[in-house]
Amino acid sequence: MARAQSTDVERSLGRRMRGAAGLAALAGLAWVARDVPAALGGRLSGARAERAARSPQFREGTFHNQAGTRTMVAEPGRNLVRELIFGKQKRRPTAPVPLLRSSAPHTVDTVDELNIVWYGHASTLIEIEGRRVLLDPVWSERCSPSGLVGPRRLHEPPVRLDELPPLDAILISHDHYDHLDMPTVRALLAGQSAPFLVPLGVGAHLDRWGVPAERIIELDWSESHRVAGLEITATAAQHFSGRGLRRDGTLWSSWVVAGARRKVFYTGDSGYFDGYAAIGAEHGPFDVTLMQIGAYDRAWPTIHMFPEEAVDAHLDLRGGLFVPVHWATFNLALHDWSEPVDRLWAEAKARDVRLAVPRPGERVVVDEPPAVDGWWQSVA
Repeated sequence: MARAQSTDVERSLGRRMRGAAGLAALAGLAWVARDVPAALGGRLSGARAERAARSPQFREGTFHNQAGTRTMVAEPGRNLVRELIFGKQKRRPTAPVPLLRSSAPHTVDTVDELNIVWYGHASTLIEIEGRRVLLDPVWSERCSPSGLVGPRRLHEPPVRLDELPPLDAILISHDHYDHLDMPTVRALLAGQSAPFLVPLGVGAHLDRWGVPAERIIELDWSESHRVAGLEITATAAQHFSGRGLRRDGTLWSSWVVAGARRKVFYTGDSGYFDGYAAIGAEHGPFDVTLMQIGAYDRAWPTIHMFPEEAVDAHLDLRGGLFVPVHWATFNLALHDWSEPVDRLWAEAKARDVRLAVPRPGERVVVDEPPAVDGWWQSVA
């Protein structure tokens, strides 16, 4: 009898412990996921929605590209999920990606200063004529609304956010998670005073995250804003937007950053389109172009460029130095992690395009760029 009672007690205790563990697990998940609703961002309303409705890019409730595009092209017999899980691509480096911490700028004459510091993926600092402009900053471990799931970094950020120098402007190209990151925005809100320049509608996300209205400047394509002596212009791109189930509720853009003497172009995310030639004719030539080269696939050929197309776009833009971005940091496609830059290097050599491929954190002095040394091949 005593043994039976002991067994009953043990079973009851086991059920309670399992129940407590289950509750603890649920509480843990709830704690980790507490920021997911906020990370999804805001929605167009009020004056912001009225302004969006007046945009030439806005019709029937969403933003549109200049030409018809499809975000996914079906290919008979191809299973992308199976390829993602069982594909043989080398989607991670075999050794740590080498990082550098930038030294003091080589250029001391701010009249002609132009340096680029690539931090990984699209996050890049432009040092132009004594001013600093940060592009698409993402410092989180994952580009996702959740800290538990989603693409994880292949390398650490080469510097902490609190180590960034004082910024004059922060540019966002569109609202996808690998370009607009809520924790990073909140950290920059607290640690910097620079305004956020964003495409139409993206201000709704910043509103929800506590960015004050005076630090949000929303621009349509071909609209410009002057900040710290720089002329910053939102220009066309061929992509899409969305942080949840709803697509294209905010605009996407490329950017022109122009000082008195120097000019920089940044693609954001985009497929190849004839808009590059138009941007080059209106705003070029450019001292340097920051070109998206990764996350391409034949299943979405109109919304991301293949590396060879990025060279076409660079030439259309009348670019000088080509600096690739949007590779090496997050797995967002099915190609090898280093394939984009291998293809780019071959194409640049074939077409006599000036190229610099910095390590994350390395400063490129645009007038004296380092020779391409294939550093990624030693960790591929």
